[in-house]
Amino acid sequence: MARRERVMRMSVEQPLWRALAGYRVLTMLYAVGLFASAYDEFTRPWVAIAYYGVLCGWTMATLPKVASAASCTKRFLTADLTIALAGILLTRLAASAERIDAGGPTLPSIWTAGAVLAFAIKGGWRWAAFASTLVAAVNLVYRGAPTRDTVHNVILVWVASIAIGYVVEVARASERTLARALEIEAATRERERLARDIHDSVLQVLAMVKRRGAALGGEAAELGRLAGEQEVALRTLVSGGLVPLSRLSEDAAEGAVVGAVQEDEPGSVDLRALLAPYAGATVNLAEPGAPVPLAPVAAREVAAAVGAALDNVRRHAGEHARAWILVEDEPDEVIVTVRDDGPGIPEGRLAQAEGEGRLGVALSIRGRLRELGGSAELISVPGQGTEVELKVPKDSTDVRGKAEQR
Repeated sequence: MARRERVMRMSVEQPLWRALAGYRVLTMLYAVGLFASAYDEFTRPWVAIAYYGVLCGWTMATLPKVASAASCTKRFLTADLTIALAGILLTRLAASAERIDAGGPTLPSIWTAGAVLAFAIKGGWRWAAFASTLVAAVNLVYRGAPTRDTVHNVILVWVASIAIGYVVEVARASERTLARALEIEAATRERERLARDIHDSVLQVLAMVKRRGAALGGEAAELGRLAGEQEVALRTLVSGGLVPLSRLSEDAAEGAVVGAVQEDEPGSVDLRALLAPYAGATVNLAEPGAPVPLAPVAAREVAAAVGAALDNVRRHAGEHARAWILVEDEPDEVIVTVRDDGPGIPEGRLAQAEGEGRLGVALSIRGRLRELGGSAELISVPGQGTEVELKVPKDSTDVRGKAEQR
């Protein structure tokens, strides 16, 4: 069965970078438009034209720099903020005194906020506070004295940039937490799968060796005793390892990275073909006349759960107990029922077995169906046998995929 490593990248930060790139272009055009509409108010328009040439070239050339946190380096941030601050100071040289006294916008206008926001997204609220403080100081120098409009604009940029920086820090922490949770979930699911496989193979063999050894006596009894000890140790290991430690998640430029192993096997198989080997002298299989298609992973898991149910019948009801398998192909789900004529399960026995580390029903049956988005119901009346009803949705592969991407 082919298995491959699937990598999921999560980033609530990435849309902010895309928005910042668009903001820089739009505010650049806005600043140029303001200059064109008020050309007569500039005593040295050639200064403004030269500055806008640099601003436009810089903005368009550095769009890749604001594509992600990795490409937005400290050197770029420093140069970007320097261009914004230089534009503010050059406004006094290019514009008329009347325009400056009337509170007219600076040459970069609101483009300056983009430079501050880049600091906020890259480094959080502390970097944002540093950049916005520099912008505030240069604005006060440019105006000569603090005016109401200047103070208002400075506070607005300062508060907005710090708030955005804080939100980015919280989002990054949440991303890392979610990535770790997904890693733990994936690791736990893989551990449960291994536990089921161990229960269906190794533990079954050890239990059989223990019983046969005790029945034969002599040296076989000692072998059976050792097998029993290994069975207990292995059951303890399996039942105690359901919540493993996850790998550390990475925080790459694209966001938190979560690696999960998934089975790569497209198409579908006929469930009837996987259940047919279970039919025999004591097991009767009733199935539809048409194929019962399921995803390969789902079909194998259902067949393994049926096998685990039949193992329980042989172990607890005896080798000669009869069992019936009924397969129903419904429009949205497949239902497989396993019924036997054994003595049934005493009330509370399943909970007791699970507490002892005997996880045949908990893992081999219910665990399998739970991972497929289905369910397993067990009905047992003492003296009237046991019935296990397995339900699995036909889109069970999609269910598992959605669970990995949460």
